[in-house]
Amino acid sequence: MMRIGVLASGRGSNLQALIEAWKHGELNGELVAVGSDKEGALALKRAEEAGIPHATFPLSHFPSRKEQENAILNWLLEQKVELLALAGFMKVLSKEFLHDIQIPILNIHPSLLPSFQGLHAQKQALEYGVKISGCTVHFVDEGLDSGPIIAQEAVPVLPEDTEDSLSARILEAEHRIYPEAVGWVSSGRIKRNGRIVVKL
Repeated sequence: MMRIGVLASGRGSNLQALIEAWKHGELNGELVAVGSDKEGALALKRAEEAGIPHATFPLSHFPSRKEQENAILNWLLEQKVELLALAGFMKVLSKEFLHDIQIPILNIHPSLLPSFQGLHAQKQALEYGVKISGCTVHFVDEGLDSGPIIAQEAVPVLPEDTEDSLSARILEAEHRIYPEAVGWVSSGRIKRNGRIVVKL
């Protein structure tokens, strides 16, 4: 069973989807660590209720961002995390962190990448006038939402959509595909060839 860690900054709804999948034996792994850079993040309460070890790393508690990252890295290594899932973690991990941790890192993004990278992807989609948006699970690399794509789900953009209504519909899709993709990676059902990711 692969040991899975999660980093989250906010309410942790994708974390909750992972917790539910874990409880139903669908992750092919065990959730062993939840970390956050925000004190009072709802994600931490979700972890506590699920009995998952959790820790907080507010930037204000460290002399620099590098020291904060080092603390997160060391804690994940102490928990023997073998796969890291970002679930609304609002910091871009440095290339040094990615190099030092040496495990697969996954992220979920609320657009059909490579379109609408970065913050407020749903707002970007509405302003651009696309008719289809969605969400993407991808491996994390040194770029911004630029790693190899594992899974995507399309979501229609309706004429009456607001940023909130589109975000809510995309979030439902995120909750479906993120646990599934994490399960594929943790069970070794993913093959990578450069940017191309194939499910076995």
